[in-house]
Formats: sequence, structure tokens, C-alpha cells
Amino acid sequence: MDNPRKDLEAIFRAGLAAVDPEAAVLRHVKRDGSELRLGSRSVDLDAVRHVYVVGAGKGTAPMAKALEDLLEDRIREGAVTVKTGHGLPLRKVQVMEAAHPVPDQAGVAATRRLLEVAEKAGEKDLVLAAFSGGGSALTPAPVPPLTLQEKQDVTRLLLACGATIQEINAIRKHLSRIKGGGLARAAHPARTFSLILSDVIGDPLDVIASGPTAPDPTTFQDCLDILERYRLLDQAPPRVVSVLREGRDGGRPETPKPGDPVFDRVENLIVGNNLMALLAAKDEAERRGYKGLVLTSRLEGEAREAAKAVAAIAKECAATGRPVKPPACLLFGGETTVTLRGDGKGGRNQELALACALALEGWDRICVLSAGTDGTDGPTDAAGAFADGTTAAEARRLGIEPRHYLDRNDAYGFFERTGGLLRTGPTRTNVMDLICVVIR
Repeated sequence: MDNPRKDLEAIFRAGLAAVDPEAAVLRHVKRDGSELRLGSRSVDLDAVRHVYVVGAGKGTAPMAKALEDLLEDRIREGAVTVKTGHGLPLRKVQVMEAAHPVPDQAGVAATRRLLEVAEKAGEKDLVLAAFSGGGSALTPAPVPPLTLQEKQDVTRLLLACGATIQEINAIRKHLSRIKGGGLARAAHPARTFSLILSDVIGDPLDVIASGPTAPDPTTFQDCLDILERYRLLDQAPPRVVSVLREGRDGGRPETPKPGDPVFDRVENLIVGNNLMALLAAKDEAERRGYKGLVLTSRLEGEAREAAKAVAAIAKECAATGRPVKPPACLLFGGETTVTLRGDGKGGRNQELALACALALEGWDRICVLSAGTDGTDGPTDAAGAFADGTTAAEARRLGIEPRHYLDRNDAYGFFERTGGLLRTGPTRTNVMDLICVVIR
């Protein structure tokens, strides 16, 4: 416990290991000769004509590798899309790379290929779909007459204003050919199993990767309400607003809803989520001598406000031994947001850590790590950052004012100068964020 940052990184990495995409698939998908077990379901491969593999997300390449290892002799064709730099060499499944979080033309071409593979499947075929965090941005398929640029513009506006992932995905689904049940529609009438690594609070099937194989409960009217809520109706591309209004008025088909026949032969299976990572992190903390406590896998809201809650609980623990007596490790999971007000660089985890540095000033027994499980926090090369009760004071001794950097949304600049960044490189998984706090 003399090196809390070392402990925190080990605790975080134990959480990552628990949601390794390849291992997650192999825990839920088993093969015994011609019998394929998918969760509690069984498929007789001898009764299947062809197996097709499709998918998208930061962790999809290792998920597809697991399926190849099990079914290489049965896979007729496959294609998955991953974030640039997250690919793997596969034998039967084509791996395509595209931009994230703002979609690009490579993503458009890749999505066209995914739909092409799915549409080849017939009634006697099996489609195995793999989705993980980032799948939504990696599958841009604008409905006519929209251009990719118009989808990029509305995505940037929503990201900058602090919209939740649920709100962003509702709009994405109504501007897309693949999201909101679109892939299920393309693969119908084949039998389709989706294996899903969740990056959304509560694991809602319609929100993860914007629900390509799940019914969509949101409507065109909901999308217009979201743009109005954030005062974006006048800023969004006019044709985006026009498409949404046309759909609201019945001029465009809605996304498929619960009960639609396209879902009659579709099943969705969660193979990994944030809680699994938190529980593994807790086990590692206890192995290192801390009393572990998972407080929530549903942390959300503004990063700097969430930091105040995290810091308050940590200080209570240090001062009174409640809710757990030190040495302790408090664990939080979820996904916060940042409303950009400044011109700095960073991500929600770095911003949360910087806000914790201010809230914990003087509490030198407390150390925090906030990091994204995908290894990327915002448009930076860092997964997140460390902070403790001495961080703010030490920065000031270097002539660096933490509050100034927080006000500018420049947490990356702050931690780059003070040495608090955690860089993991691509992890090829994504189950939102882990906030680990140790109290010595």
C-alpha cells in the first residue's frame, strides 16, 4: 500500500481482464461436434446451411476470433468493423477499420459490407452478430438523402452539448439503415444470435451499438424533442431536421418496434458488462489487502459533479470508517458526460480525476484512478488519470493552477504536465468506465 497508483492500475487491469471480449464469447458460446450452445440455447449445426458472422465495435475483432476458433469450418462469410488500430488478423472474417467517435467514409463502406453479408442469409442460415462499445459510431449508414457530413455534424453537436449516449443513439437510429433493428431486418428470415459486450448503463439492448438487432422503442418525435431540449434545432443540419419531421409526419417508415416479425428468430445475449469488471476489480483489491466495496455500476451525469460525490464518499470513509473501514477500495462504474465550455483537451475520466484532485485537496490518504475500459478517454492517447489529496498542491508549486485547467476542459494538459496520465493503448474491449479509489 506504499504505492497506491501501482495498486490502482493493477485493480483496473484486473477489471479489464474480466471483460476480455474473446474470453467473454467463449464463456457463453460452446461447441460439441454439431451442437452449438449459445447461452441457454442450442443449435444443431447439421440443420444449418451456412453460418455468417457480422459485427461492429471496439472489441469485435477478438469476439470474431473466438467465433472463428469455434466455427471456422462452418463459417461461409463474415465481416466486422472496428475502431482504427483495434483490428486483428482473422482467417474467415473480414476485419474493417473506421473512425470513432465521429463516423467517416470508411465506416460507411464497412456498414454497406455488413448489410451485404446479412442480406445473403436465408431461412436455413445462422447469423452470429457481435457488438461492443463503439458499434454505433462505426456503423454509419445514412438514410437518403442525408450525407455522412450531415451525420457527423449532428453527432459533434450532441457530443459537445453533454447529451447522454441514449439520446445520441436515439437520433442515430432514426438516421440510419442498420441501427434500431435495421440489421435484424436485413438478416430476416435467418436465425440471428447477437453476442453483446455492453457499454451502456443497465445493458439496454436497444441502446448498445444503437440496437442493430433489437426493437427500437424511440420515435422520430423523441428525436426532435432531444434536439429541442439541447436547443439544437436551429444548429443541426437542416436536412437532418427535415428527415426527422418527415418521419414524425408519417412520410418515412419508423424503426421496427417490439412485436415486429423481423425479431421472431432473433435472440440477444449479454456476454460482458461493467458490473463484471467491477467485481473482478474488487477481488484484486482484496487480494492486495484492501476491503473492497462496489458502490454502483450506474454512475452518470456531469463528470465534475460525479467527482464531488466520489470524493465525498471517500472522505467519509477516511474520516469515519463508513461505509467501509480503511484500508479500503471503493469502486464505481458507469459513464459520465462533459459539457464543453473551454478550449482544452481531455475526456470525461481525466476531467473527473481533475475535479477529484480539487475536492480531495489535503486528504493525502486517498488516491483515485478514473479510466475508460477501452483505453481511450476523449480525443486523447490516455485511458484516464490518477489524482490524490496532494495533486492540487503539488501542481501549484509548479505554477499550475488546477481550477484554470478544469474551467478550460483541459484535464489532459493538466495531467500531462503533472504526470498523472494512465496510458494503456487499445484494450479491444469497452464496458464504460471504472473509477477506483483507495483509502490507506
